[in-house]
Formats: sequence, structure tokens, C-alpha cells
Amino acid sequence: MNKSMIALIAAATMLTACNNDKADENGGKSVQTTNENQTQTENGQQKQATETETQTSPKHEKWSSLPEYDKIIENIGNEDYTFNKETDNDGKRVFLIELNGEKQYKTVFVKNTNRLKIIKINGGGEIYNGIIK
Repeated sequence: MNKSMIALIAAATMLTACNNDKADENGGKSVQTTNENQTQTENGQQKQATETETQTSPKHEKWSSLPEYDKIIENIGNEDYTFNKETDNDGKRVFLIELNGEKQYKTVFVKNTNRLKIIKINGGGEIYNGIIK
């Protein structure tokens, strides 16, 4: 149930972002689409998201095998981030994620419950809090 709700929210967010881009391309004119076109767009976006998740940066090779890696990249994007391990013990793993030398995100993965929290450091707050399967 939770996965389908997250997928629905993500698809709606992507559609909203795509609709804004189309309006800009057409000189601010709104573009109307049918339900069939929207479904095709949603499927294409989900396919793109899956392809993005599977492509790992060479800098991330040693982290890509971790169970929380795909969910982190899904939420923050696949830019040239630097993962700095702060804590890794039997109970939890904590990363500070940097971009261009500035700390951007903090992730906390609780191992016994598979709970992942992603926190945007500079004023964004918690952007993800869920259990990974």
C-alpha cells in the first residue's frame, strides 16, 4: 500500500513538473492531454527513474551494493555526490553526502528495522523516512 502511494505521489509530482516545462516551451500556453497520454507519460517517467537508479557513478561503486543506496539516489538524484561514512556499526550506518565540498544530506540507516531517513542539511529538513525492503 505504501509503495503504491509513494509511486502515485512521485508520478503526480513528475507530471506537474513536466507540465510546467511544456508550458514554457509553448510560450506559456497550457497544454491539455488525455488520460491515455498521461498514462504513457507516467510509464515513461517510471522507466527513466528505474534506468537512473541502475546507473551508478564511478565514485559510488563501493556504496552501490548497500541496501539503502538505490533509495538515497532516488530521493537526492544521481549527481556527483561524495559519500562520507560517519558511522557504521551493528545498529546503524550514517552518511554525510557532499556536493562540491558542501554538506548537502545526512542519511541514517537503522539496520535491524531497515529504516532509512534522509535529511537535507541546509533548511530542507527530512525528505524521506521509510522502511526499505
